[in-house]
Amino acid sequence: MNHWTKPASVNLVDLGFMDSRSKLIDLAAFLDRVQRAGQDDDFRVAALKQAIALLSQNEPERAKKVLLSFSDPSTEPIPKATMQGAIGAHKESLKVEAV
Repeated sequence: MNHWTKPASVNLVDLGFMDSRSKLIDLAAFLDRVQRAGQDDDFRVAALKQAIALLSQNEPERAKKVLLSFSDPSTEPIPKATMQGAIGAHKESLKVEAV
């Protein structure tokens, strides 16, 4: 006889909180080091800060939005690559804040 039983619920906070906490502290420490080194004007740091702001939004698909915030939104191929390798963030996709 096949009797389906509902799986026991899993406490996702218990499973993931300490790992997430550690990653957040690592990120804060990285930003502190970058700031002390006077390199916080790098566009990749700006991209990280923009992505961090997305985490505070209480909306679904935060992971997708963060990933896309680093991505090149263009759809047309370029004739020739200007460099080899990835740099992790797309400079032109940063939102410019009004000052």
